[in-house]
Amino acid sequence: MQTSGRNVTANARPSEPLDRRDPVFHARGLAKIYGEGEAAVRALAGVDLDFFAGELVVLLGASGSGKSTLLNLLGGLDSPTAGTLCYRGRDLATADEAGLTRFRRDAVGFVFQAYNLIPSLTARENVALIGEIARDPMPPEDALALVGLGARLDHFPAQLSGGEQQRVAIARAIAKRPEVLLCDEPTGALDIRTGLTVLDAIERINRELGTLAVIITHNAVIADMAGRVFTLSDGRIVNVRENRTRAPVASLAW
Repeated sequence: MQTSGRNVTANARPSEPLDRRDPVFHARGLAKIYGEGEAAVRALAGVDLDFFAGELVVLLGASGSGKSTLLNLLGGLDSPTAGTLCYRGRDLATADEAGLTRFRRDAVGFVFQAYNLIPSLTARENVALIGEIARDPMPPEDALALVGLGARLDHFPAQLSGGEQQRVAIARAIAKRPEVLLCDEPTGALDIRTGLTVLDAIERINRELGTLAVIITHNAVIADMAGRVFTLSDGRIVNVRENRTRAPVASLAW
């Protein structure tokens, strides 16, 4: 999806004020190095951030800027080389694998560019899989209704468009009622119109469920829908922009 301009309309809504007393994520000096010696690659080089409940955050930057590495650390998929990373006051940097597994299971929903649906299962059945690991799962019908697929419950992935498949993946991610929704280039494989539908589903979940949503993208236009935008370059946060108004998804123009 390529940028071709910006069109933020008067329908933009004010960004919600943040309760800065109790961050969901608190990171200081967060660093990640892959490899050793001359082959070492510094993917993150001392990141400081605080993310709060109910925020919609965009991590913006070119390929190789550190966005995906940061998202993987936030989601407990990888561990930092140095620094602190706390979720609700609990240090993920020093957590053992059992602790990270519980964190991923209970607190985080993931949405990737690949849909990762099981072809032989319907939309309802794909979403229902989360009930096997979640403590208090949402009925799959409710999760699919939230992303606008209440009429497609019994369709198989091959019977759904790319955008519909991605919305099934989002429904599966939110069915565990996570506090955090982490989205890695969720529109990267979609055309403009379909991508907007997917972004609208993410924004609706953020608004209606109060889920902290973090979206990584290289597309600067998507940043207009966020309350805050963190720009990364060479493993560092080089700019933080707070949008006083969040653009409605329908007004985003590529």
